[in-house]
Amino acid sequence: MAGTSRTASRTANTWRNWAGNVTARPVREVTPASAEELAEAVRGAAADGLKVKPVGTGHSFTAAAVTDGVLIRPDLLTGIRQIDRAAGTVTVEAGTPLKRLNVALARECLSLTNMGDIMEQTVAGATSTGTHGTGRDSAATAAQIRAMELVLADGSLLTCSEKEHADVFAAARVGIGALGVVTAITFAVEPLFLLTAREEPMTFDRVTTDFDALHAENEHFEFYWFPHTGNCNTKRNNRSAGPAAPPGRVSAWVEDELLSNGVFQVACSVGRAFPAAVPAIAKVSSRALSARTYTDIPYKVFTSPRRVRFMEMEYAVPREAAVAALREVKALIERSPLRVSFPVEVRTAPADDITLSTASGRDTAYIAVHLYRGTPYQAYFTAVERIMIAHDGRPHWGKVHTRDAEYLAGVYPRFAEFTALRDRLDPQRLFANDYLRRVLGE
Repeated sequence: MAGTSRTASRTANTWRNWAGNVTARPVREVTPASAEELAEAVRGAAADGLKVKPVGTGHSFTAAAVTDGVLIRPDLLTGIRQIDRAAGTVTVEAGTPLKRLNVALARECLSLTNMGDIMEQTVAGATSTGTHGTGRDSAATAAQIRAMELVLADGSLLTCSEKEHADVFAAARVGIGALGVVTAITFAVEPLFLLTAREEPMTFDRVTTDFDALHAENEHFEFYWFPHTGNCNTKRNNRSAGPAAPPGRVSAWVEDELLSNGVFQVACSVGRAFPAAVPAIAKVSSRALSARTYTDIPYKVFTSPRRVRFMEMEYAVPREAAVAALREVKALIERSPLRVSFPVEVRTAPADDITLSTASGRDTAYIAVHLYRGTPYQAYFTAVERIMIAHDGRPHWGKVHTRDAEYLAGVYPRFAEFTALRDRLDPQRLFANDYLRRVLGE
């Protein structure tokens, strides 16, 4: 077979994502141990007439990584290649989980500037789908990339940056797997610093009234609104001179494991079985988390464990539209028979210059809605999606949505720039699948 090589290859089993809503049945799986082996696997797949898709840890809710051809697992493409302290960069293999990168950087007294609230994803999977945290001045994970290495459809290895293949660099940082297979990423890093987190309950009316001020006064602000209540939980993260004062072991376990995962899991299960109980459960849940302040290194403040499995849709809207959109979501839930057991999450990001970043060219607010896995979600998500579309919303590339290329071309001014580059780099659509055909067109 033309695709046979020294690269570990085997007949594939069914692959499922984290949420369990997406499956793939590839012809074979390949686990390359180097960029060269990955390039060989790409050439072999092309020779066999098979499509190619890399897969990370499956934390996307869309079918962005699905293929019936060759599934590339990056399990052996992990670790730090190089730390350049003078340049303030770290080059890391594409399959490295963010949690391993964060721990390794902290050991070197370094850190990313900003990060999302979970760190299970691979660096390539997280950046390719536009994973983000929240920040007034510091942007999404992909905006911290300084260079990338990827295998193109012809099997060649290309390195891009602002100075080298700048057109590819502008697009590939959030490439959705359409332009090539990422093999390594160079991130900007900085000396390890401390963040003080202030978590505090706040009413919905106060948060929405003071949203602009809360955003302006804090480096990282986010909040969660509990549907069927007027209650929110807010989180403000700001740099601190120290000293470090992490949450006590017992209190951290109570807040992060018992309440945020254990008790919440039970509450969601009860709500799924007895939807009429959801509003009462929400009122209790919204008061369960108390105010607390702690100071720690960045990844221990930005990220938290997420053990309760769910379905999620998230839209990016212009930041000035955030409060209006959220109030519309609240009114929707209040006048409908919907029973929503999961909080609605609101975060922000400054404008960036990445072609298909959800924050491309505009200051952005993110509104994310979730439902416990196994709960019918279509009616809720569809109704919320209509609100987001009315505010020129851009769906997260890795989360549930129904938008297609025609709509997306209207909300991304540089959409045609991306698709033209795709035509040049992958004219035979080696990296295509049904999801990319929907969101990018043929």
